[in-house]
Amino acid sequence: MLTPATRHRDFPALDTMTYLNTAAESIPPVCVGEALQTYWQDKLRGMSGRDAHFKEVEDCREVAARMTGFKPAEISFCSCSSEAYNLLATALNLQPTDEVIVTDLDFPAGATPWLTAAIRPQTRVWQAVGGELRVDNLAALLNAHTRLVQVSLVSFYNGHRLAWTPFRDAVRRLAPNALISVDVTQALGRVVLDCADADCIISSTHKWTLGIHGGCIVGIPERAATRLTTHAGGWFHLRNAFDADRFQRAETKAGAASFAVGMPNFAAIYSLNAALRYVESVGVEAISRHADPLVAQVHAGLLQLGLQPMAPAQPSNPTGIIAFRHPNTAAIQTVLEAENIHVMHHAGRIRIALAGYNTKEDVVRLLRTLSGAV
Repeated sequence: MLTPATRHRDFPALDTMTYLNTAAESIPPVCVGEALQTYWQDKLRGMSGRDAHFKEVEDCREVAARMTGFKPAEISFCSCSSEAYNLLATALNLQPTDEVIVTDLDFPAGATPWLTAAIRPQTRVWQAVGGELRVDNLAALLNAHTRLVQVSLVSFYNGHRLAWTPFRDAVRRLAPNALISVDVTQALGRVVLDCADADCIISSTHKWTLGIHGGCIVGIPERAATRLTTHAGGWFHLRNAFDADRFQRAETKAGAASFAVGMPNFAAIYSLNAALRYVESVGVEAISRHADPLVAQVHAGLLQLGLQPMAPAQPSNPTGIIAFRHPNTAAIQTVLEAENIHVMHHAGRIRIALAGYNTKEDVVRLLRTLSGAV
């Protein structure tokens, strides 16, 4: 997808390392650094720079909408996925008789707000079997009391991708009062999304989207806006923030706009706007066509080394992540680091993430080094 010349031009940091950890932190393209410099120059103009700041927000909203399948008015930004999920909890105003379903492949940001709420709903866990979530096991958890089903389209933990259509159909049929929220952090920018009919999507910005920290995309369709309007204080998300009656009442904008409670993190949005447009110019389909075979190559290589991937093979529903367990992962990580090969090591699990900027040579180096390590 990238020639050696364009890879060096856009991602010069990759000249000196084999980077296979985009699921934790991306290597942003050079244009993201240039966008940060543009922000800095606009910031130096003081109050006059705000016109440029807010234009960047609208431009970023436009490209984020195209990449998620939403309308620009249905997209907003906050600081991180944890903030977004806590704001979602205020919108739902759940009661002890309400039920929330999370999965054991979810990231904590989406799974824990319901456990720490002042008024806690009943939280049920949809458990993976053999590293994958099976709709048959979800059906028994769904009922008229289910208010929210929270999932990740791609699991940060093992790379499993949810079969969206049968999942969505089961929820709509068996839990008619439930909203569906989906974390696309490990999908957006790496795989083609098929979940635009969710009631809420949330994505961090420093992974496959190639942005930086301090940003989060929130998408809420118009049909769900009334039910998913936050009850948080602030000012940027209010219609009457500076009206004469502002201390008597607060009129919150509906839906996605209610999640932008304060001044936007303009630096993160400048970066995200540049990063999304870079990804869009390449094309997520092209990224998948390039990187999916690399994932398959790693999967096959792990099996040859006697290492069992934690999720089933992904020939029909591929993602960018593959993970395995080993009794001596700390030592394996040490060997990989000595060769300047970057992967994620955590709690006995090694996670490998392959992005559009990775190459066949990266995979060869990884498997060769793993062979010696194990």
